[in-house]
Amino acid sequence: MATGFVFDPKFLEHDTGPGHPERPERASAIISHLEQLPWMKDLRRFSPRPADLCWIRSIHSGAYVRRAKAACKSGLPYLDSMDVAISPQSYDVALLGAGAPLVLADAVIGGEIRNGFALVRPPGHHAENDGALGFCLFNNIAVLARYLQQQYGLDKIAIVDWDVHHGNGTQHTFEADPSVMYVSTHQYPFYPGTGAASERGEGRGKGSVVNCPMPAGASDFAYERAFTERIVPALEAFAPEVVLISAGFDAHRDDPLAEIELSSSAFAWMSRELIAIADRYAGGRIISVLEGGYNLSRIGECVAAHLDELRRAGEPAVTAA
Repeated sequence: MATGFVFDPKFLEHDTGPGHPERPERASAIISHLEQLPWMKDLRRFSPRPADLCWIRSIHSGAYVRRAKAACKSGLPYLDSMDVAISPQSYDVALLGAGAPLVLADAVIGGEIRNGFALVRPPGHHAENDGALGFCLFNNIAVLARYLQQQYGLDKIAIVDWDVHHGNGTQHTFEADPSVMYVSTHQYPFYPGTGAASERGEGRGKGSVVNCPMPAGASDFAYERAFTERIVPALEAFAPEVVLISAGFDAHRDDPLAEIELSSSAFAWMSRELIAIADRYAGGRIISVLEGGYNLSRIGECVAAHLDELRRAGEPAVTAA
């Protein structure tokens, strides 16, 4: 089966203003890089649809959704914090960003595609139930997980977040829910201040949060060790029915917003590890959603490394004659 890919030029209409790291050029740089690759023609292209408000409200309070809409439509420059720059189009674009992964979910669960990648803006994993934070308006990956729970009845959903910043909003959404495992690798201590190894979930969800904080300067080796010693064993014990990836690429050594030293090939390696988990327990089902990554000359390369592994998943192994 093919790999799905969803993008829409409307994602460029979320205008964060001059000098903001989360700018439209991020998506343009990714598309420009991908369109030069011969295998892009083999991907199954999908058009996104805006998320129905019922799915947004499954994660965010109604008061917050109304406040976000009013702030954007009235032309305010920021929502809740000065790092969440907005424009009049931002609310509609954010609804489209939250809805794009749901299109892939329908296709994956329906057997049309094996896995898929959603190239969306704005990112989502910092958005809390009642507030915007860290460039994020709606928590796209959390909306996706809730959709899979309620629309398709999945009981075991793994979310793996390799963005360099901890996904505070995603963790807080599911930390008491034993049916969702949240796994994160991130620089620590660092923005947003959450993600200590001692944060393991709450109540019935105790043990369903796996934080792997990384010191500044951590390289490919540190991430490989975290996957080998903690992440893969935890995912194997959980045996997910689907693997979701909060795919941020700001842990790259050339990213301007952090101090982790990953190579581009590290994202391919992590992708292969998660593909192996999905193959073993989830019928190969993976849905990946763009989060961060702010070096315009590297983000396309990193996304391509990840997407190339997704498209090759399930291909028969080549053996020597």
